[in-house]
Amino acid sequence: QEHLAESGGGSVQVGGSLRLSCVASRDIFTEYMMGWFRQAPGKEREFVASLSKTGNTPFFEDSVKGRFFISRDSAKSTIYLQMDKLTPEDTAVYYCAAGPAVGRGLADIVTFWGQGTQVTVSS
Repeated sequence: QEHLAESGGGSVQVGGSLRLSCVASRDIFTEYMMGWFRQAPGKEREFVASLSKTGNTPFFEDSVKGRFFISRDSAKSTIYLQMDKLTPEDTAVYYCAAGPAVGRGLADIVTFWGQGTQVTVSS
């Protein structure tokens, strides 16, 4: 597997939940930090959440803290994004990302991107 593959997007009502998955090649999974970005209509792509390479330390964008949770399954080379209490402002295409630095501010270096999965939150 030489790519990142996101799934789990869909349409939900405000306050609902979705769980996104991203399957990576084992080399990517073990070599890099992995996480999630999103891009809403009319906005630039922004960081959402990431995990350290060991999986011990999560990072979150401020607006999703307490609502979104990131985890991983090493046996499946997969990371997850559990999204709770969704709002229309969460509507975006969500992209899986991997690289030397994901979610570290201006120092971010993203080497691999997934194709994206659409999340739509309706009021």
